[in-house]
Amino acid sequence: MIPIAKPLLGEAEAQAAHNAVLSGWVSQGPQVAAFEADFAALVGAPHAVAVSNCTTALHLACQAVGVGPGDEVITVSHSFVATGNAIRQCGAMPVFVDIEADGYNIDPEAVAQAITPRTKAIMCVHQIGMPCDLTALLLIARAHDLPLIEDAACAIGSEIRVDGQWGKIGAPHGDIACFSFHPRKVITTGEGGMLTTRNPEYDAKFRLWRQHGMSISDTARHAAASVVFESYIERGYNYRMTDIQASVGRVQLGRLDMIVRRRREIAAHYDAMLAEIEGLSTPFEPDWARSNWQSYCVRLDPAIDQRALMQGLLDQGVTTRRAIMCMHMEPAQADVELRHSLIRSEQARDHAILLPLYAQMSDAEVATVVDTLRDEMAKARGAGASRRKRGTLKIVATSNADAVRAAQPMREPG
Repeated sequence: MIPIAKPLLGEAEAQAAHNAVLSGWVSQGPQVAAFEADFAALVGAPHAVAVSNCTTALHLACQAVGVGPGDEVITVSHSFVATGNAIRQCGAMPVFVDIEADGYNIDPEAVAQAITPRTKAIMCVHQIGMPCDLTALLLIARAHDLPLIEDAACAIGSEIRVDGQWGKIGAPHGDIACFSFHPRKVITTGEGGMLTTRNPEYDAKFRLWRQHGMSISDTARHAAASVVFESYIERGYNYRMTDIQASVGRVQLGRLDMIVRRRREIAAHYDAMLAEIEGLSTPFEPDWARSNWQSYCVRLDPAIDQRALMQGLLDQGVTTRRAIMCMHMEPAQADVELRHSLIRSEQARDHAILLPLYAQMSDAEVATVVDTLRDEMAKARGAGASRRKRGTLKIVATSNADAVRAAQPMREPG
């Protein structure tokens, strides 16, 4: 079985965790501080703050820029549900806009059209590792004096050219960027997240809020030569990362360049080998973006039965996933008012799949995925043609009046 993803972990990570356990300090401590410094240096950010996961990072980011009850945050429905949940944790509501025609990221034009007096922030998502059009989004955000939060959960190691200069996602280009270290991501700490910012006030807030609003950190208290009584100056949360996780993260950061390089090689192999398959299109990478290829998403001809194709691949030992969910189609976000067309988001969800991609993937496994997909696509095209043929025969067999009605385009009620 070829899995959809596989974290690259080895003896070095095991030894790092072993050392952290034996150090006697396993909660947030010196390893977390070192991981934050390593991460900030890697992406070129003045400040980096480690937290328990990316969802808590997004929550703190929204809170830092002042998102609260009655506010609205413009974002995409085409994202994991955590994006919307973080907004709602602040008492605000997401305003969903559509994705670009040629990709899976937020459409800047749709963002500009969605701004109202209640808009408090813009939250873009660097979906499946592909950078958003930050140049366009920053112009819009600055023109309306709105903070731009980057949901960079998938984008560690991705790069973008802004103002003629290449930089890492997470520098950040917006006000705050939020990352995930879930095992499905490019590097992992099991669970974990990171916020990066250029704003020292945000940095101070993140550090305060992640640890219950405590006035002095536990590391400072334990290192003090005299008795210290901490206070809790405002309401906070338990959003801390552990030193065990951070020790693993530091080793993973050392592997990042190699991991991203290999992922880009695999994506290039897919691009070349899949180009010949009828009914399928490969992802588009703009010339101003360099994806880490956290996932490789292919579009299917609408006539292809997505679920049947995925089942056929699974039966042959190739694991896939349906493309990115749409939050507005899930019960948890069903009460969000829909003001804008989301047709591209819905089409992407229903007519695209994610293929296996991980750093340890061999060229032979890539070829197996492509060969199996080619075979299953041929079967799917045949099944689709058969369904269309049966549908045509059915119309011919009915009365002329029924045939006319069947040929008319469907209209929404009312």
